[in-house]
Amino acid sequence: MVSILGTDWSVFIGITVVLMGFASAITGQALANTWRPMWQVVPYCLLLGGADRFLTWGLFQGELLLLSGYVIDSLVLMGIAALTYRVTLARKMVTQYPWIYRRTSLFTWREKS
Repeated sequence: MVSILGTDWSVFIGITVVLMGFASAITGQALANTWRPMWQVVPYCLLLGGADRFLTWGLFQGELLLLSGYVIDSLVLMGIAALTYRVTLARKMVTQYPWIYRRTSLFTWREKS
């Protein structure tokens, strides 16, 4: 896995999932709270993926310019941001418009009938 991620699992979990995952969750929540489209998660998470690679390189001597590590890190961060975006948007729709919508699951809502 070191050849794919550029570092070992503990660093991947600590930096990517915990630290940068928190940053991407806040990013997804901010995008949903300001009614921005979901596609904007992609460029923000690509930037967070670059910051993630830099922290991995600077703190733990991981590989900085490893394409597979950057892609995996960025995809994990996009997944976290997209989930947070959808949960926040669903919550926002049913709390802001309770006379129109009702929640059907954690991620979805529908019109009341």
